[in-house]
Amino acid sequence: MCGVVGLVSKNEVSPSLYEALTVIQHRGQDAAGISTLEEGRLHTRKQIGLVRDVFREKHIDELKGQIGIGHVRYPTAGGASREYSQPLYVNSPYGISISHNGNLVNTEELAKELNKVNYRHLNTSSDSEVILNVFAHELQKAGSFNPSPDQIFTAVEKTHLRLKGAYSVLFMISGVGLVAIRDPKGIRPLILGKKDNDLIGSDYMIASESPALSALEFEIEGDLKPGEAVFITPEGELHRKVCHNKPSKNPCIFEYVYLARPDAVIDGISVMRSRLRMGQKLGKKILETYPNHDIDAVIPIPESSTSSAIEVAKTLNVNYREGFVKNRYIGRTFIMPKQELRKKSVRRKLNPIPFEFKDKNVLLVDDSIVRGTTSREIVEMARSVGAKKVYFASAAPPIRFQNVYGIDMAATAELIAHQRSEEQIAEFIGADWLIYQNLEDLIESAQVGNPEIEKFETSVFDGKYICGSVTKDYLTNLESDRKDSSKKV
Repeated sequence: MCGVVGLVSKNEVSPSLYEALTVIQHRGQDAAGISTLEEGRLHTRKQIGLVRDVFREKHIDELKGQIGIGHVRYPTAGGASREYSQPLYVNSPYGISISHNGNLVNTEELAKELNKVNYRHLNTSSDSEVILNVFAHELQKAGSFNPSPDQIFTAVEKTHLRLKGAYSVLFMISGVGLVAIRDPKGIRPLILGKKDNDLIGSDYMIASESPALSALEFEIEGDLKPGEAVFITPEGELHRKVCHNKPSKNPCIFEYVYLARPDAVIDGISVMRSRLRMGQKLGKKILETYPNHDIDAVIPIPESSTSSAIEVAKTLNVNYREGFVKNRYIGRTFIMPKQELRKKSVRRKLNPIPFEFKDKNVLLVDDSIVRGTTSREIVEMARSVGAKKVYFASAAPPIRFQNVYGIDMAATAELIAHQRSEEQIAEFIGADWLIYQNLEDLIESAQVGNPEIEKFETSVFDGKYICGSVTKDYLTNLESDRKDSSKKV
């Protein structure tokens, strides 16, 4: 769940890249970085921290150039380290930088192949560095000082054949231009925008989410298709091609549940409208399950569940109340690396409004339940300020399986829904009862926005991995890496 942005302009790009990264800051709070090119010279600034902390005015001034890429990163098993911050760089051929969102499932296999067959050195265990070197190797085969669009697309096609997993990637190639690619299954998002420039020609921006484009007044040109590559020259010439013979669109449904901003539109689907539909579906299920409920108020866990909670309240015909005040200066607890940090952060992030709870039966609505510990803290807070009964509803189905395509949410053993019933989960979080969204209802909530999408990536709910050879050994190793005890802070 990282965020990427790239820009080719007739003006200096670093101020716009900075602004765009602040818009997609929610996709990664561990580190931020920007690389720009100025007449063949690479300028880079990257560091651990939020965008606003990593960059000062002097850094923006030093990041000269009319082409650049940016990245925001969230914690993974590697912990918070500058060496994992992006963009990453390799000097051959040409000088290529990368910003990557997603995850490969054949990183180890490719790393050995790159070392023993392609004679390329890797300095980290990052799959982003693997992608960078695979593409660099394939592009080097072109043997051209100034590769043509066709040679770029051939390199992308060969790269797709070697990579297994989910990836939305930006490559900045010195003297050549900007290349964007999306994996052949279309799991992770990537969208193109265009702005007419008074200095003749057009500026182009590519980002993980549409709000980054809209905030800088770019017109949306559309999402990259699965397997598609976009190549933009430094002069602003745009070339596009699908570089895979069997692409299929399978967007990650968790983007609509939690990851993306509510004002984002991904693959033609409004995130906000999909969340409203989730609330309607969830409300109907509650009525069917508890027709004689005694709920006095529906209260969202801010903020990604707010839209769904509004529709739940409407469907149940009960009051919608905002019972928690959110401290907006605390990061997203979901992506914090260790349980102690997440637990402390919940109490600092949310403060209950006592009169909204006192002597009431409240239904708390959250977008999802991952480890369950955050939900338990919130239920305890509601009871501590006088709630008589506390019910809990999740706008997403039970999360029972690891995500292998770019969301480092938890080890399977740490997922509260893994091998537990709803009654057991309700007891763990301290709720009087708990209800989850049905998977088919979740899929329909998103699919209504774009009926052309026949299938979504839903592995965290059903354990069905749609691309790559996700073996038992791979999942076992991932399980070990993702345990809180394995993470560094």
